[in-house]
Amino acid sequence: MDTKSDAWPAGCVLPDYGPGGIYGLASALRTWLHDTDAGLDVARVAPGEAATVVLLVIDGLGAHALDSFGRGSALAADWHVTLTSVFPSTTASAVTTLMTGASPAEHGLNGWFIHDRRFGGVIAPLPLEARGDGPLHALRLTSRLFTQRSMFRDARRPAFMVSPQQIAFSPFSRHHARGACVRGYDTLERLQDEILGAVEGVGRQGGFVHAYYPRFDAISHAYGCRSPRAIACFHKIDAMYARLCERLRGKGVRILVTADHGFIDSAPERTVGIEPESEVARMLDAPLFGERRLAFCAVREGAHEEFEAWARNELAGRAVVMRGEDCIASGVFGPGRRNTRLAERVGTHVLLMEPGWTIVDQVEGEEPFTLIGVHGGLTADEMRVPLVLATP
Repeated sequence: MDTKSDAWPAGCVLPDYGPGGIYGLASALRTWLHDTDAGLDVARVAPGEAATVVLLVIDGLGAHALDSFGRGSALAADWHVTLTSVFPSTTASAVTTLMTGASPAEHGLNGWFIHDRRFGGVIAPLPLEARGDGPLHALRLTSRLFTQRSMFRDARRPAFMVSPQQIAFSPFSRHHARGACVRGYDTLERLQDEILGAVEGVGRQGGFVHAYYPRFDAISHAYGCRSPRAIACFHKIDAMYARLCERLRGKGVRILVTADHGFIDSAPERTVGIEPESEVARMLDAPLFGERRLAFCAVREGAHEEFEAWARNELAGRAVVMRGEDCIASGVFGPGRRNTRLAERVGTHVLLMEPGWTIVDQVEGEEPFTLIGVHGGLTADEMRVPLVLATP
């Protein structure tokens, strides 16, 4: 991976695609699911052991949360190691990796918004919507858009997927949970009950329970990742975790807790806005895609040098500009066979925002909205996530 300091924002943390990252965790889980003779070192499961592993993914719960307002919590007491997220440090990329064992280079979901001409341009793959234009409708949409197999498909160990009811059976979830028994829930208490029910469903033969909780992420976006509401949400999660450990005590279950990414807060005055009829907007062939903290840009042919000059001059101290092909070549999207649409989804140029900065543009039909908590960038708080391990 290209680690030259001048190519990346200040203080950046690049993703670890070995055992020090969530990709390595997901790859190990995928191997264990498909090989009944394999062990799972990260969960202290011996080769051939009939163990049940629970993976609880708390959306947005970065390592900084446990290291600050999480001190003294049950989760912090069981904090095993710190991992990195993938690139970009965002839900679409990281959750897909945690459900497939594939890197963003392979699955190609490299942001909340991606660029795919087959479906009209800039789209949001998780809710399956075109940016500013509502739901997507296309022939064989999900099979063409989601090309990576679920890690549960054809697994040799039983698997359960526990998700919020409103997304548990969405097209994205149905594809990426294929092969698992899906259980929906509507409250944090019900999440605990569904995890316990799934553990019972696995039985004495052992297996895997993957559970996902998004509320901490939603609160952090709306109110800030260190806000009283985010802190209160964390303590509710922590209390549920402690109860879960107690309920599973003595049953030989291993409980892993991690996150897809962390968070930072960003003030409105540190937002770069691209106006619809501005000079820079006319250089672009499409709206921005990716994230507020990391924008992928499709620059018009013939405008590349002009765009780079604008970025170097106007965004100095606020963003680093990189050519898309160089970003891919750096290896930051991870190993494996590259998705056939990756170059299109990265674009001609990438704007990597400096700590605290975001970038937004406007699309007709899209309601502008403010986010206090943001992620997708390369700061330590966005990239580092905890891995908690309990063997109650």
